[in-house]
Amino acid sequence: QVQLVESGGGLVQAGGSLRLSCAASGTIFSINGMGWHRQAPGKQRELVAAITSGGDTNYADSVKGQFTISINNARNTVYLQMNSVKPEDTAVYYCNARTGRYVYWGQGTQVTVSS
Repeated sequence: QVQLVESGGGLVQAGGSLRLSCAASGTIFSINGMGWHRQAPGKQRELVAAITSGGDTNYADSVKGQFTISINNARNTVYLQMNSVKPEDTAVYYCNARTGRYVYWGQGTQVTVSS
């Protein structure tokens, strides 16, 4: 089992920055990648960014050049640096951790961007 705890969400003005963190605990040795998804009201959950334990990254086209995902393997933590945020970035952001068999999810953190 892997437990994930997100932090760093909140209210930010358009054009501002925010950094989300997600700390993993439990059977962390089994994790081979982590990432962030988001879900806006009335929309499906979508991939934002993902990173492997080796550092390979993948981003949604909508956030390329705007968001940066990073991982601190020693602290079992993944980060999402969000720059130049827009009102359309408003959503609940969910952290996930992938093992060979399962995908674990955090409880989500709300990000609200005001115009």
